[in-house]
Amino acid sequence: MSLNIIRELPHPSALKYEHPLSQELSAVKAERDKEIAKIFTGESKKFLLIIGPCSADNEDSVIDYITRLRELQEKVKEKILIIPRIYTGKPRTTGDGYKGMLHQPNPTEMPDLKSGIIAVRDLHIRALRETGFTSADEMLYPENFSYLDDLLSYIAIGARSVENQQHRLVSSGVNIPVGMKNPTGGDLSVMMNSITAAQHSHAFIYRACEVKSDGNPYAHAILRGYVNDRGQSFPNYHYEDLYNLAKIYAEKNLQNPALIVDTNHSNSGKQYLEQIRIAKEILHSMRHSEDINKLVKGLMIESYIEDGSQKIGENIYGKSITDPCLGWEKSERLVLDIAELL
Repeated sequence: MSLNIIRELPHPSALKYEHPLSQELSAVKAERDKEIAKIFTGESKKFLLIIGPCSADNEDSVIDYITRLRELQEKVKEKILIIPRIYTGKPRTTGDGYKGMLHQPNPTEMPDLKSGIIAVRDLHIRALRETGFTSADEMLYPENFSYLDDLLSYIAIGARSVENQQHRLVSSGVNIPVGMKNPTGGDLSVMMNSITAAQHSHAFIYRACEVKSDGNPYAHAILRGYVNDRGQSFPNYHYEDLYNLAKIYAEKNLQNPALIVDTNHSNSGKQYLEQIRIAKEILHSMRHSEDINKLVKGLMIESYIEDGSQKIGENIYGKSITDPCLGWEKSERLVLDIAELL
């Protein structure tokens, strides 16, 4: 056999026992989850901002960043609800490169997934304890969701995972919003099929058990741009793209039609400063179409303390080691501008 077992990983119940979430913090999460759900059902008119680093590579700088977000949230709380991005697993197109804190709690050291699982749980607990924020993470491995199911308030399914059956089935058993990104090639039918699957009930195998899901009424779309067969990036955030998706949703028998627009990745061509312009263009489109206004529930923005990105080992505090991000000053200004434009 070509798979070599390194070590057995702790069962989620054992990890939760050793790294528990208090009843007080569980209550905070429950209230956050209710408020977020109301945005997706249309009961709340608040605008979602899922904002934060491309990857959560360093606990202290991530908490520093989220603490700043907490102060900003108070300034815009009448119009905006912020969900910090704490993305601890990073898909890689070729399989090479930094795969996130889950794989490498220390980016300069060898992978250690047992330590990574513990570090990820501790980071999410610390964020909730110190800031009152429950966060978003990407579901890189569906079987790992149970390590964090008492902590997360939002999950994203990446462009490389959205067609995977296990991601879809597990999403159908999650009781928080799950955003399905369009695949890297841009085929919206793949994304819509994934949403349909996630909203339905299924029986399947999960963590060596036969399980049955209830279906997730909060599964929704994320537009992130796409790449053609020549590797060129193209956006799908323009008025025509949003209006087209509204029409596609109208033809489907889906619950709670909703869209989050990713302002980076192929929508910006990874030109991170373009996120400012893109965010404002989406708000402009919302003002000019009632259908778009009802569909778009928020934005996904890549932001950190310092502008841009760095190579692993440069050790610049608060600067992304994966995709380039907006620095804090620009991010704060953008959030305040969004609140003013809403």
